[in-house]
Amino acid sequence: MHVTPEHWLARTRRVHTPNADQRKRPADIQLIVVHCISLPPGRFGTGLVEALFTNTLNSRADERLSDLEGVRVSAHVFIDRRGRATQFVPFDQRAWHAGVSSWRGREGCNEFSIGIELEGTETRPYTARQYRKLVAIVEALFERYPQLGLDALVGHQEIAPGRKTDPGASFDWPRLYGLLNR
Repeated sequence: MHVTPEHWLARTRRVHTPNADQRKRPADIQLIVVHCISLPPGRFGTGLVEALFTNTLNSRADERLSDLEGVRVSAHVFIDRRGRATQFVPFDQRAWHAGVSSWRGREGCNEFSIGIELEGTETRPYTARQYRKLVAIVEALFERYPQLGLDALVGHQEIAPGRKTDPGASFDWPRLYGLLNR
């Protein structure tokens, strides 16, 4: 796997989202943020994450989605439970994934980060296929953006403490680090 000159993952499904915009400095990519999401909460394979990221989610279809009415979010990449990746935003653009956030004293992490969403919950283990795909993507990002390193790979909870807790206790950071070629 590699990142193309246009900042897309090669051989990866692409879906357009309106929930992105230009970075002030497109080359200023300093951080990779790992998230988790499932819609409705705890349900997998529904297609509703893609609907959320493309503003086509019917938040009235399930009462557990009602708080998502009018929400405009996205991620650069979403990895489903089978390890299939979909890219919504090229890496040189800003995806709307981090919200109010700070890393090493720098506010507004969307401006300088790449967001990767894993289909999952904070309490259920992620799949081996998800870890393999995440490793392939992270290694491709490290290759394309040499300023990134293991210290720039964080969970959402690290940049939005007290507000976010994902990817949660079910995410195996030692496993991820052990699989990376670093």
